[in-house]
Amino acid sequence: MTQTYASPLPAVIDELWERRTELTPADADARKLVVEAVDLLDSGAARVAFVDAGTDEVVVDERAKRAILLTFKLLEMNESAVGEFYQHDRMPLKKSFPGVRVVPGAIARWGSYQAPGVVLMPSFVNIGGYVDTGSMVDTWATVGSCAQVGKNVHLSGGVGLGGVLEPPNAIPVVIEDDAFVGSRSMVVDGARVRKGAKLGAGTILTKTTHVFDAETGEELPRGEAPAWSVCVSSTRTKSFPGGDFGMPCILVLKRLGEGGGHDKLQLNDILRDHGVSA
Repeated sequence: MTQTYASPLPAVIDELWERRTELTPADADARKLVVEAVDLLDSGAARVAFVDAGTDEVVVDERAKRAILLTFKLLEMNESAVGEFYQHDRMPLKKSFPGVRVVPGAIARWGSYQAPGVVLMPSFVNIGGYVDTGSMVDTWATVGSCAQVGKNVHLSGGVGLGGVLEPPNAIPVVIEDDAFVGSRSMVVDGARVRKGAKLGAGTILTKTTHVFDAETGEELPRGEAPAWSVCVSSTRTKSFPGGDFGMPCILVLKRLGEGGGHDKLQLNDILRDHGVSA
């Protein structure tokens, strides 16, 4: 396996991966090693992906994803209960939330990490998900498997961040520091919301979404909300044999000064001027 950095997880995970078809829950030694590896993800000592400060590229720890995938081979189905509520799954729920506010109804699976200062409203964070300090996962928002959320991010009500486990080298959704994702927006398929970007309500962003600057008409890198910008869903006209149709895209309405856009009243004004909500 080619890696651009040294994974904090033990190399034995790669060895187990190579013989994964032979593994069963009866392999106690293998199960112990994999559980210890996922415990590192659960504590934040390891993570599935991060943005390299030097290259500005998203680095994926394939070994971490392999550890997660191996749990499906090595853990047995078990029933657990929280009061009168029961679940039947291979993955236990997360039990340790030091410094995190967890509102009743919030669910986080073991192997996800929430840093001190995070607020979890009634929401869901899947295994491999990472939510950094000062961020809020608002009501009914979902952080999919391996999605990475930076510092001081607000995922508004009903936001969906897509998850990805296979293939192990697939880049997950990344929401960088100081971003705002408006209500009912969807960010999926390895899309990236760069630092300080703000997405209006209902914005759909995928890895292949076309992105345009509203002031210049310039097409920007696909699948990315630019840093320190205000973005909304829009459409672009594309011709087909059957006629001209509107295809989805992202429109950059305004560029913000670096470190700007934290004033929610200012953000609301920008969006409302264009008939969009936050």
